[in-house]
Amino acid sequence: MTKTLKYLQHYPIDLQEKVALLHMQERLGDYIAQRYPNMHNIQTDKALYAYANDIKQAFLRNAPLLDKVMYDNRLSIEHHALGLNTAISRVQGGKLKAKKEIRISSFFKETPAEFLRMILVHELAHLKERNHDKAFYQLCRYMEPNYHQLEFDCRVYLTWRNV
Repeated sequence: MTKTLKYLQHYPIDLQEKVALLHMQERLGDYIAQRYPNMHNIQTDKALYAYANDIKQAFLRNAPLLDKVMYDNRLSIEHHALGLNTAISRVQGGKLKAKKEIRISSFFKETPAEFLRMILVHELAHLKERNHDKAFYQLCRYMEPNYHQLEFDCRVYLTWRNV
């Protein structure tokens, strides 16, 4: 069961068993479609940047400006990265400047809208909180109150898609 449910290993056994049963019955797709019927239309880096910036402005006005937000074909679940938040330091003139970038796996181009929002909220939270600690998850829930359910369902989606 753990190989099939590799994205759900840290969840309670009873939840894993429910998902495993749906998976065996080939009903995970129905579960996802029922809960998340709407796909998003954010397909370009420009649209992704605008969407991320809208979320940032609504919840993190004092956070550093985003220099780039883009889809990245190289990010994959095999590398344990569906999103990446980086600060690239560059020398400009006599000053050192940090460019804030968020890269989102291209996998999210073809997911329900809620999953794209969840991964962006996760990466935006890293602008304020670097570690995955209590403060980090409180910030995620502040920006997306349904964050934990969305994260779980995204993992179910990954299981269904067998990514």
